[in-house]
Amino acid sequence: MFDIKWIRDNPEAFDKAMSARKNVSVHSADIVALDERRRKAIQTLNELQETRNKVSKEIGQAMAKGEKDRAEELKARVITSKAETQDWEKAERDLNAELAALLSSIPNVPLDDVPVGNDEHDNVAYFGPNGSPETAARARPPKPSFAFAPKEHFDIGVAEKDMDFEVAAKLSGSRFVVLKGQLARLERALGQFMLDLHTTEHGYMEVQPPVLVRDEAMYGTGQLPKFDGDFFFTQHGDSRLALIPTAEVPLTNMVRESILAEEELPLRFTALTPCFRSEAGSAGRDTRGMLRQHQFNKVELVAITTPEEGENEHERMLVAAETVLQKLGLHYRVMKLCTGDMGFGARRTYDMEVWLPGQDTYREISSVSVCGDFQARRMEARYRPAGEKQAPRYVHTLNGSGTALGRCLIAVLENYQQEDGSVFIPEALQPYMGGLKSIGRRA
Repeated sequence: MFDIKWIRDNPEAFDKAMSARKNVSVHSADIVALDERRRKAIQTLNELQETRNKVSKEIGQAMAKGEKDRAEELKARVITSKAETQDWEKAERDLNAELAALLSSIPNVPLDDVPVGNDEHDNVAYFGPNGSPETAARARPPKPSFAFAPKEHFDIGVAEKDMDFEVAAKLSGSRFVVLKGQLARLERALGQFMLDLHTTEHGYMEVQPPVLVRDEAMYGTGQLPKFDGDFFFTQHGDSRLALIPTAEVPLTNMVRESILAEEELPLRFTALTPCFRSEAGSAGRDTRGMLRQHQFNKVELVAITTPEEGENEHERMLVAAETVLQKLGLHYRVMKLCTGDMGFGARRTYDMEVWLPGQDTYREISSVSVCGDFQARRMEARYRPAGEKQAPRYVHTLNGSGTALGRCLIAVLENYQQEDGSVFIPEALQPYMGGLKSIGRRA
């Protein structure tokens, strides 16, 4: 959500930012003109109220002097003024609603270092603030090599046995999966490993939030109203609840309508939850396997900071997500998304893309975004600066995947597959698998 004052004061910067975004045609002049009409309505109402107060006082004076005709004339003016006031009050309500709807539909302003582009083909490799391709290559696990042609995850022996799409289709339809036996245990192990890593090494507080949320929570993080068709909803009494598309929604909204003390910041939350997405607009994409599902599990990272610490926190969160893949020995790369590929509420996004040898390509496994005060304004989430007698300021919010369990499971299967259809277990996961070093080994 934008501060209308910022748009009025920075029309050129706003128009430049929106021109870099994809499929955005809004202009500052149109927004400012609408705001001028709204402000005119407010001014007119104030003037009408002042006039009514003045006339009411004159009525009292006329009555005291016995000027009944004058008093009746003034009373008629008050009646007329009341009708006019009601018209302007309706106009103000309508203009407020129109402006709020417009502002809530505008994507966030990209940071200056975000590359301008149209889609994923314009994203650029990212190596960190002081990094280089050489140092990044040393920090990230290498690609695996195989003495055989590696298979995609759904064709690997253990997956053929314990990854059941047919039963899932009978239960729920397409784009669902039933994991059984060793694969179910492996995905559970991945979730436990990630939560332990983020809570013990990266300072995140584990949370178990609701997975059904009100529209207000979805609005607060920017999913509504623009993307209403992308989610699943259920009715609860007279209101509906959304099945969360990501734990970002409940975790970030934990500070909605709050004024925090600066000493409480930063807040860092993590949660492992199921996520639900309708995948609207993705017909025909990744129809085989587990890559694109209506329901999947994900470990989410959320941070609430002061404006001054938002940039540093973004890099810190990226490191936390990268550590997952490093400890699992999975080769990956980090991409800085261009303006055309970046999410609605983000000012900058890093995508981690894990190497899938079965597909012979990189696929996204985590997105880490800094949102500035964009979500905080929608949520009315603020903090009071320490030692300063000034109005509360909006917090800055960040979110990222740490990571998606389904895609991480796919990556483990494909990168650690053996020719006999079994899969080695990464060393970091073995304690969570009861010491097992492999699964699905055939006799």
